[in-house]
Amino acid sequence: MKKHFLSVALISAVAASTLCTSCIGSFALTNKLLSWNKQVSNKFVNELVFFAFWVIPVYEVAALADVVVINSIEFWSGSNPVAVGKSVIDGQDGRYLVECDGKGYTITPEDGGASIRLDFHQDDRSWNLVAPDGSTHKLMTFVDDTHVLLPAPDGTPRLTELSPSGLLAYRATVQSSLLASR
Repeated sequence: MKKHFLSVALISAVAASTLCTSCIGSFALTNKLLSWNKQVSNKFVNELVFFAFWVIPVYEVAALADVVVINSIEFWSGSNPVAVGKSVIDGQDGRYLVECDGKGYTITPEDGGASIRLDFHQDDRSWNLVAPDGSTHKLMTFVDDTHVLLPAPDGTPRLTELSPSGLLAYRATVQSSLLASR
């Protein structure tokens, strides 16, 4: 009876934690584990590691930890404790080191250029650019699930719909302003 009660309590707690958060989450732990496996060696070794991690329930434990604990922390706090880390990104203009601290990103060119910082401010739901000289520029403010405020060419905030047509209209406004200033 006691063992049955513990199982029911554990299943109920897991179900409640996933149902109460109503957040899919980023599954950062599971994704980091999969990314690591892709970098191990050739495709045959990757397959062996993948199979071994399913037999020894490494992937299952990582996914369960994401669902029950980490994604709940991400939902309630606004940051994922596992998402913190460094990545190298190959861009059109070179390679960049991107460091995430859970609240924003620091982007540094590998060629030694100046770093920039992108910070998310939870209080007004905005992404801000911090330039190398320390000045801050608001890039985007979330109004609701379908609209953001983006800076117009004259610096005033412009309400933009988060849809292909809304972003196309914003882009056309910026391009026409750039053409007019030439």
